[in-house]
Amino acid sequence: MDTHHKPAPNDLSAYWMPFTANRQYKAAPRMVVGADGMHYKSDDGRDILDGTAGLWCCNAGHNRPKIVEAIQKQAGEMDYAPAFQMGHPKVFELANSLRDMAPEGLEHVFFTNSGSESVETALKIALAYHRMRGEGQRTRLIGREKGYHGVNFGGISVGGIVNNRKFFGGLLGGVDHMPHTYLPEHRFIRGIPDTGADLADDLERIAQLHGPETIAAVIVEPMAGSAGVIMPPKGYLQKLRQICDRHGILLIFDEVITGFGRLGAPFAADYFGVTPDLITTAKGLTNGAVPMGAVLCGSHIHEAFMQGPDHMIELFHGYTYSGNPLASAAGVATLETYREEGLFARAAELAPYWEDALHSLRDAPHVVDIRNLGMVGAIELAPLPDEPTKRAFDVYLKCWEAGCLIRTTGDIIALSPPLIIDKAQIDQLITTIDDALRATA
Repeated sequence: MDTHHKPAPNDLSAYWMPFTANRQYKAAPRMVVGADGMHYKSDDGRDILDGTAGLWCCNAGHNRPKIVEAIQKQAGEMDYAPAFQMGHPKVFELANSLRDMAPEGLEHVFFTNSGSESVETALKIALAYHRMRGEGQRTRLIGREKGYHGVNFGGISVGGIVNNRKFFGGLLGGVDHMPHTYLPEHRFIRGIPDTGADLADDLERIAQLHGPETIAAVIVEPMAGSAGVIMPPKGYLQKLRQICDRHGILLIFDEVITGFGRLGAPFAADYFGVTPDLITTAKGLTNGAVPMGAVLCGSHIHEAFMQGPDHMIELFHGYTYSGNPLASAAGVATLETYREEGLFARAAELAPYWEDALHSLRDAPHVVDIRNLGMVGAIELAPLPDEPTKRAFDVYLKCWEAGCLIRTTGDIIALSPPLIIDKAQIDQLITTIDDALRATA
């Protein structure tokens, strides 16, 4: 091996890209080199309208001055602080801000570095909580078909997306899944469907199958994002809450996508009026500027751990970068930006215009369904025969060439623009998608 070999800066071979068709990408790279407001800048100098808030995370748009300044200042003061048996002021400030924003009763915050880690943390807290209360037999975890809860072993075990599971062995034992909430009669419904709340009753069936006293927690996305924007039927989440309460089961909402204004409220729990025992967050927590996640935890759970001698560690869990100073500074500045600019209320005000714009594509070629809620949308396409995902990916490429960034999951176009988008930019995004659909076989 030639140890003196140094690849040129434009050599793309070393980086194994996540969730990417690596060979296709490296043959025709789509490179971004800057970002500001609603746009990315491509390496060939084009402005690319961001229709996905990066990856569901840049809710306040890009290059926001308060966030940039906070990160720069913190890096100059203190780059890192140990997370175990130590603290720094900014992480406590962020925890307090999150507590103030969270639904009532969720009084404590455990910091992680991503949505995947937030899910693992919430599942471990749930299992340990029951053990602390003398119910160590509660070891079962219940997820849902089509659910996405990150890519670590706990998350893909309770998750229900086939390709995220099937390559990685037997996964965790003691896991079961409820059915997803997408029904054929939900096609082209605007917002929340009226039918399907009884799908929650399957949790009761699962409880009776295994014994409710063996179940530790149920985890769901209030609105399933990565599976293609699937809505909970009216009353569905309320029924899950009732069943969990009846059997002493913890309810976890995965709000990595829906948290921080995506539905026009701080959290989907606020939007739907259902408070879980734990909420997992990430993405919009720092506007995507520095990796960070958090688990919001009910006081009843936290207090179960605060037992025994004061000098003993209460929860044997955490990460080297939990509450990292730069991430904490970014988080504080991000929450201030949301509040000062009224972005959550702005999302709620824009949602009807966004809905109308999305549904204007109903008669476009290949469209078989459109779904929307808040500032999220999905346009489902009929797949090409024997070539699943290709049609949507072709639309993705055409939109990129036309100056818009969208996201595809299977043959579904998923949209979640920054909450600073205006009506003219919504029109541009939808027109670009319409043109791409009409130019796609």
